[in-house]
Amino acid sequence: MKQYRLLNNICGWIVFVIAAVTYILTLEPTASFWDCGEFISSAYKLEVGHPPGNPIFMLTGRFFANFASDPSHVAYMINLMSALFSAATILLLFWTITHLARKIIVKDSGAMTLAQMIVILGCGAVGALAYTWSDTFWFSAVEGEVYAYSSFCTALVFWLILKWEDVADEPHSDRYIILIAYLIGISIAVHLLNLLTIPALVLVYYFRKFGNPTTKGALIALLLSFAGIVFLLYGLVPGFVKVAGWIELLCVNILGMPFNSGVIVYFFLVIGCISWGIYETYKQENINRLRISFLISVILVGLPFISGKIFIGILISLALAIFLFYKKQLPIRLLNMVLVSVLVIFIGYSSYALIVIRSTANTPMDQNSPEDVFALGSYLNREQYGDRPLFYGQTFVADVERKDGVPQYEEGAPIWARVIKKSENEPDRYEIIDHKRNYIYTPELCMFFPRMYSPDGRHVGAYKEWSNFKGKPVSVNGRTVRKPTFVENMRFFIDYQVNFMYWRYFMWNFAGRQNDIQGNGDAAYGNWITGFNFIDNLLVGDQTLLPTDLKENKGRNVFFMMPLLLGLLGLFFQLYSGKKGLESFWVVFFLFFMTGLAIVIYLNQTPYQPRERDYAYAGSFYAFAIWIGLGVAAIYKLLSKKINPTLSAGIAAVISLIVPIQMVSQTWDDHDRSGRYTCRDFGKNYLTSVDENGIIFTNGDNDTFPLWYAQETEGYRTDVRVCNLSYLQTDWYVNQMKSQAYESDPLPISMEESQYGNKKREYAYILDRVDYPVSVKMAMDYFLSDDERTKTIPGYGKINHLPTGELFIDIDKEKILKSGIVPKGYEDKIVDRIDLSFKDKNTLILNDLAIIDLLSTNAETGWKRPVYFATTVDPSFFTETDKYFMRTGMAYEVVPVKLENTPGRYQVNTDKMYDNVMNKFVWGGIDVNPDIYLDETIRRMCYSYRIMFIDLIDQLIQEGKTDKALKALDYCMEKIPGDVVPHNYISLQLAMDYYFLKQNEKGKALLEKIADSAIEYVTWINSLDNNKKRSVQRDYYYNERALAEQVIPMFYRFGDEESGKKYLEKAALAGVDINRYFKIDTSKTN
Repeated sequence: MKQYRLLNNICGWIVFVIAAVTYILTLEPTASFWDCGEFISSAYKLEVGHPPGNPIFMLTGRFFANFASDPSHVAYMINLMSALFSAATILLLFWTITHLARKIIVKDSGAMTLAQMIVILGCGAVGALAYTWSDTFWFSAVEGEVYAYSSFCTALVFWLILKWEDVADEPHSDRYIILIAYLIGISIAVHLLNLLTIPALVLVYYFRKFGNPTTKGALIALLLSFAGIVFLLYGLVPGFVKVAGWIELLCVNILGMPFNSGVIVYFFLVIGCISWGIYETYKQENINRLRISFLISVILVGLPFISGKIFIGILISLALAIFLFYKKQLPIRLLNMVLVSVLVIFIGYSSYALIVIRSTANTPMDQNSPEDVFALGSYLNREQYGDRPLFYGQTFVADVERKDGVPQYEEGAPIWARVIKKSENEPDRYEIIDHKRNYIYTPELCMFFPRMYSPDGRHVGAYKEWSNFKGKPVSVNGRTVRKPTFVENMRFFIDYQVNFMYWRYFMWNFAGRQNDIQGNGDAAYGNWITGFNFIDNLLVGDQTLLPTDLKENKGRNVFFMMPLLLGLLGLFFQLYSGKKGLESFWVVFFLFFMTGLAIVIYLNQTPYQPRERDYAYAGSFYAFAIWIGLGVAAIYKLLSKKINPTLSAGIAAVISLIVPIQMVSQTWDDHDRSGRYTCRDFGKNYLTSVDENGIIFTNGDNDTFPLWYAQETEGYRTDVRVCNLSYLQTDWYVNQMKSQAYESDPLPISMEESQYGNKKREYAYILDRVDYPVSVKMAMDYFLSDDERTKTIPGYGKINHLPTGELFIDIDKEKILKSGIVPKGYEDKIVDRIDLSFKDKNTLILNDLAIIDLLSTNAETGWKRPVYFATTVDPSFFTETDKYFMRTGMAYEVVPVKLENTPGRYQVNTDKMYDNVMNKFVWGGIDVNPDIYLDETIRRMCYSYRIMFIDLIDQLIQEGKTDKALKALDYCMEKIPGDVVPHNYISLQLAMDYYFLKQNEKGKALLEKIADSAIEYVTWINSLDNNKKRSVQRDYYYNERALAEQVIPMFYRFGDEESGKKYLEKAALAGVDINRYFKIDTSKTN
């Protein structure tokens, strides 16, 4: 056994090195898209990221950032942190698998044979390496996100409970349980996913501690584990904030102490009471003191207050008191362990003090501004993201109940906030600014376990498609509504939420992946495949006819289902390996279930997610990797019946190693992010598009976080203020925008916090009280006034409103000319005023009001701050300013001149944009490395850049600057090469521009690439059955129209009749209805 332990440790560390080398070689050297730029920035400068925050990740990331030689290497070091934590996860997985395999293979009293040792170590190596090179885990391992850290925490607590299992009978074995509790407290401050390991941990404890476990006992243990999750997730997390809030109110509002004094008092009170309780349970000198100390400790940490409900807290506290005071023989050791566990969980969770401390410091990135316990409560509970029904609630056809036109709701807990002071001398106080509202939906249109609940139009369409919706007619308030049936509800749950949003991801990792393009149920994108054409043809169409860009997509991985089959072998081997095997099977199963399907049920996801969500289920795939490892033992068991055990063990290990080798041969190319700087460089390009001291409005994650990263981490263009329009709907963000940030002055927003803060003016109704346009300044003065005459509307009472939807901003032409924002040649086009028409709207929300206020103040002060919108912002956020847009690169500048803009097509400031694009933009490595891997997000960005080039080139041609146009066109082809970013119909205008610029050969070459791609798509789509073809109808439409309406006519238009005829024939053969588009005698083309 000593030799085995040595080899087990050596092999484990070898696997660790293999994983670490893999991840380091494929590491992204800078920030990645989505949340990574934000996480890296928050860790580097300990700033406050999005709810619910990750203080332990921040602190650990800050530690790694200290080893960066300069700010440009900070992202690499934090990514390296993820790589090392991921490699450590693989190490722990190896030891977990060998522990579970040893329990089954080696009898308690028997010595370990060489064959058994080979099999056990082979199990660990195969399972760990399979997970090392699996799609989902590898993705998280090479970027600065929380999921690698969270996976490590999950692996660590699961491994520790197995270590405890080995020493459970020793005197001080409880220290492992305490350590696990502490790690759970810490892991909550990384990600809540770690709580889902608790049922598996409890089962290990039950099977080990109880000599003769029964099904009934196991079920009770599981129920207790679920109760533990509820008490931690819905008790401790919101409960400690609840209790701390009461003490804060006592200290601040009644005793007149400063803000956060009550929190400090609460912290020491909790530590003191729990320490007292631990002392009493250790000494056991006075049973009543023991009971009282335990009861007070549990109440103080908020465990009984499930979901912050006082009534539930009182009931649970009473039940606990009855148990403590009426139970004659108390389980004192258990009570002691509970108190010590609660203490260490609380200590780990107290890391959230970092969030409050850094928020109080008013860091440039300070999301939700959780400066006190009440704001922290909202932050931790993710209240900005809203609620979704879980076990009972509305369907997508349900309306909120109304009485006299007023929505009905149950008034919930009060919402406390700091009183906005009018002077520094006023004492600190809190006030109730509102109450939480639980809206009441029409009960006839609600159901149990509602899966189809979102009223969003896109979601409703998808609900109907996935569920084959017909509905059941329900009469409500004199009208008939078709409510989804429970069968349809469950069909959506199974087909979409379970199969599409979980099992599809599972099969990506263990069967094969079609490509890396996000799918929404269509045949072309994001499905799972096997590598066997006879199966894949049935699943997603004829694989021999795939278009080249789909066939050569680096995300196309085929495993021939080998990991899946080996995992199933391991699963059944464990299940049928006697008592110990059965017990460990249920442990692994509940780890698999809780980190997989249980999350599916809890998330209740809507269709059209903004990105693939496989990363949420990494823990489930970790559990399946255990079964993959045990598959080696299953093969050994089969072989050993026929041949020598040692030889059987070697053959089983070697054969099984083919599985991870096949996996890495497929997954390396689409997980190798080395040399890729696109997120950082594209973020810089947005900022480069903005003039000095400018303001750029953004909206989504990928046009905000890369900019934040460039500024916060690398210190690039900190004179520019990045303003996210989604956040600008909140008072805390408006406050931040009105503050200095690095070299960026406060935004010129005239509204004062006392006028919009604490939910005072979150929106303005638009009423036609006057029939003429009003200046924005006058309208805002009217809206912000506290004069009763500006609020009272006959028949409506008091409401905040604007007197008209027709607004304007006066422009002082001399000031505008002095500001230098008007391009040469546009001086005579400066407008007298900017007209903003909101006649089609009923309300303006806070971000709209802030924008028009900013523009008005900016104009009044001489347009000192250039104002821009990122080109990727949704037009619904433009606040009617797009009539004045001029493109400067990846941003539209608001310029008060008369322009010939139409929706989606805006004037270009060619001098500024040409200089930006040709001389200042950087390209993230896509222009220097033809083998660089670009995922779908980056490719979409690259297509946006091609559109940017098209806008510039077309405007240059229109202005007669053909030399510059050709240089820009060639530069586009050089910097966004077609072998890295395949050309499609978007590039048609580039081909057209080559022809216009008398570069016919270049135009023809590009046009042929587009035509060949379109022919391939049309051919493949026409080979599909009707259902699959319907799912990709949009792709067919675009490619067919590109061929028939643009490509082929373009050949004829520019005198290339031969190519026109050739592609006309190809289009006809591909299945394009030629007669629909052309009045041509196609017989002459044969």
